[in-house]
Amino acid sequence: MFMGEYNHTVDSKGRLIVPSKFREKLGEEFVVTKGLDDCLFVYPLDEWAAIEEAFRKVPLTNKKARDFVRFFFAGAASCELDKQGRILIPPALRAYAGLKKDIVSAGVLNRVEIWDKQKWDESNTIEDMDEIADYMAELGVSI
Repeated sequence: MFMGEYNHTVDSKGRLIVPSKFREKLGEEFVVTKGLDDCLFVYPLDEWAAIEEAFRKVPLTNKKARDFVRFFFAGAASCELDKQGRILIPPALRAYAGLKKDIVSAGVLNRVEIWDKQKWDESNTIEDMDEIADYMAELGVSI
């Protein structure tokens, strides 16, 4: 499981340090793709394989499913750590997530999310967490 929030910077070549806590779980190679909410999702290979398998069962006759599969898989990139524990984020993925310099890597259960710091700060000012907690309880998840 991934958890925690780490602040780093993207260098001029598009390289990003992967926090050591995440490197242990991600392994040497993993997948980075377009996520929801204008961030990037990072998956270890075993989790990515499970996602692929689930999407193989989605009917191609469903237009929304085809659109989502294109969005999620066409932008995906296999990444490997360099000797300094960094990855090179492809330019198209950096542009999609609006990654400039300051970023946040956040552990979110089965994945890591990579956010532009300003977007992260704006997205995490939730006004009514009690209402969201009630909604989560309706989904069968409570704390």
